[in-house]
Amino acid sequence: MRKKKTAIITARMTPEVKQQLQERAQDANMTLTDYLCICGLGKEIVRVEGLDGVLSELKAQGRNLNQLTMLANIGRLTILRSDELIDKYTDLCAAIRRLTKEVS
Repeated sequence: MRKKKTAIITARMTPEVKQQLQERAQDANMTLTDYLCICGLGKEIVRVEGLDGVLSELKAQGRNLNQLTMLANIGRLTILRSDELIDKYTDLCAAIRRLTKEVS
């Protein structure tokens, strides 16, 4: 459950500093508020390159699995060639392992 943000902080800075902060927040794929909160609390921000492709593939595999499950449940699919599906999941797991090692 996400907490509602109701407190406001006003900060004065040069337009250049504001632009730099906005760019850094955007590079981290975060809102400016979230970026400033994490930086101010001394937490580390980790940006993982290559995660977009892995997430896209994971979503596609999930959709495929849901479609195959639905077809099997209604009886329209009797034989499943799972070799290709297993190979794709193996590749996806290897990519996630590599990304995890980079972050650690």
